[in-house]
Amino acid sequence: MTNIKPAFIRQLFAVTIGLLAGCPALAGDADAYLYILGVAQDAGFPQTGCYEKHCMPGWRDNNLRRAAVSLGLVDPSRNTKYMFEATPDFPGQLYKLEMEAPADRYELGGIFLTHAHIGHYTGLMFLGHEAMGASGVPVYAMPRMLRYLEENGPWSQLVSFGNIILEPLRNKETKKLGSLKVTPFLVPHRDEYSETVGYRIEGPNKSAIFIPDINKWSEWKTDLSQLVKTVDYALLDATFFADGELPGRDMSKVPHPFVVESMKALQDLPVNERSKVWFIHMNHTNPLLNLESEESKSVISAGFNIATEGIRLIL
Repeated sequence: MTNIKPAFIRQLFAVTIGLLAGCPALAGDADAYLYILGVAQDAGFPQTGCYEKHCMPGWRDNNLRRAAVSLGLVDPSRNTKYMFEATPDFPGQLYKLEMEAPADRYELGGIFLTHAHIGHYTGLMFLGHEAMGASGVPVYAMPRMLRYLEENGPWSQLVSFGNIILEPLRNKETKKLGSLKVTPFLVPHRDEYSETVGYRIEGPNKSAIFIPDINKWSEWKTDLSQLVKTVDYALLDATFFADGELPGRDMSKVPHPFVVESMKALQDLPVNERSKVWFIHMNHTNPLLNLESEESKSVISAGFNIATEGIRLIL
């Protein structure tokens, strides 16, 4: 008799529900939804130069590779699609979004950026004249991020050639996109070149928060458990699972919230609230990239979800 792992079944069920619940054919042609295009930390999985035991399966099997964190936002009511983040995996992610929402119906309405770390904006280079030669793609970002793009090459060339049009955002000011609303909010992070934001994304019926990068929750003047209660989906920074994940390094110098810390902060929420959480932005060392790992089983057993590419979340 086959030994079916309960934790894996629960995750498979969650993924299936995500896929089916967000499917336009089932939900109605006018329903907007998020489409997960990538789940890994900036450098993807496997990471460049990593030939350790945990990375080798990804080099040997393309099906095990994971793209850097990115979301698609599809609005059938306006025949428009958007992307959150322009990652180094942008070509493949744009292709996935094209297969999901073809250009003969859906116009690319723009790209929303969170900050100026390599996994979140460098994919803009593929819009340039050496690649797509795109024309007038709106890029939504905060003031420091926009200045960085305007004043530094090669990004400034995208602006001067008209490949992109910079669209300014302001902290907690909502950008209306038809029936959708996108609101950036500042979060603490390493801000060498730009500020860092998360996004609240609201549809006609449901809402989500997207926080792929943040420092420890204690550094943010927002109660995480209360925030989760205000939305239907919470896509949260899961860069590292726990302390000690980077051998030989003092992980206090890498101040992302560990998944175990996020789970502890949310442990008193009822199960229906915990089920809103989707951990995303996982480093190549994070065992959550393997849904059959003991760590993944512990997350799923505690009522949380692990983001995987291809999930749809209805808005």
